[in-house]
Amino acid sequence: MLKLKKLLQDINESQAELARHLGLSPAAVAQMVNHGQFPRKSAGMKYVIENTSAFLVARGVAQHDADQALEEETGLVPAAPDRNKNDQSVEDQLMLLRKQQLTPAAKRHFTLGRNPFDEVRSSEEVFLTGESRYVREALRQTARHGGFMAVVGESGAGKSTLRRDVIEWISRDNQPVIVIEPYVLGMEDNDIKGKTLKAAHIAEAIMATVAPGTAAKRSPEARFRQVHNTLRESHRAGNRHLLIIEEAHGLPVPTLKHLKRFFELEDGFNKLLGIVLIGQSELAQKLDERNPAVREVVQRCEVVQLQPLDLELEGYLTHRFKLAGKALAEVMDDSAINALRTKLTGSGNFSVLYPLAIHNVLTAALNLAAELGAPLVTGPLVMEV
Repeated sequence: MLKLKKLLQDINESQAELARHLGLSPAAVAQMVNHGQFPRKSAGMKYVIENTSAFLVARGVAQHDADQALEEETGLVPAAPDRNKNDQSVEDQLMLLRKQQLTPAAKRHFTLGRNPFDEVRSSEEVFLTGESRYVREALRQTARHGGFMAVVGESGAGKSTLRRDVIEWISRDNQPVIVIEPYVLGMEDNDIKGKTLKAAHIAEAIMATVAPGTAAKRSPEARFRQVHNTLRESHRAGNRHLLIIEEAHGLPVPTLKHLKRFFELEDGFNKLLGIVLIGQSELAQKLDERNPAVREVVQRCEVVQLQPLDLELEGYLTHRFKLAGKALAEVMDDSAINALRTKLTGSGNFSVLYPLAIHNVLTAALNLAAELGAPLVTGPLVMEV
């Protein structure tokens, strides 16, 4: 008799109970228990061995006996609990989780029409919280009437999605707004690590976008006067202008100070240029009101920090799987949602429940569930990845 089967009989536990614990179908567990057919891939094998061992030990089987039975049937020794992993911060664990790709097998297993975590394809697909609705409207008001704002968030918080959303709105609704986006490839906040974006480069970007083909004046004074006149003429022709700088956390402080002067370009009471900065948390640090070097900028710039999806998690997941043609309950159960929240909030100490982190964890969990033949993503599967 296979040793795992004998241990289950000794503790009077059914295969169905083990299947519930593992989140697998009874048929998959029957193959393991009755025929010794365990998952072939390493991730699935590791999950089954470790969680089966935990199931047996929790019901009175000696750790040595559980490990020995599983080793004989799989050829692998169950790993000891990783104490270092528990001590490691959630943020560090998240950084170690690489970009995940949903496998074709996982799409077939859950009959997903598309990857639910692909980038959104239109503004109708953008998930809006109360906060992101405010940011969307603030961006549109800045485009229409001028303004100076910074959208700050961690990597994967949805900053670029909101940038694409306002650009699509301008195009779709034929808004008379000219979008100016200086290239920021290789931009750093000092010339040792890369190339700084200077006021002269912003002036060049404005001229190239608003008056393409016009030769820029050589002297700085003449060039900036030319920019002012070009924006004024364009505004009188009915246009509005929106300067968007991505990766703005890489802007040097002198350029941040110069942006105040661009913002103050006017035609009577009308602002000629709306400015939007998009960057990671370092941008908020640079725009701290306690920093005297940027005091005049901070007094004019509204800083909006994108928050994690703590209270919106279930709604966000429902929205995402709906895009893929599936109801959330057909893919994951409540324990998986709770485990995801626990995994990415450090048990309530802080939160990294941002879209990119959610996507990576759930993609890995979907792949593992497909590998194991699990009908749903469950809490233990989420905690395993």
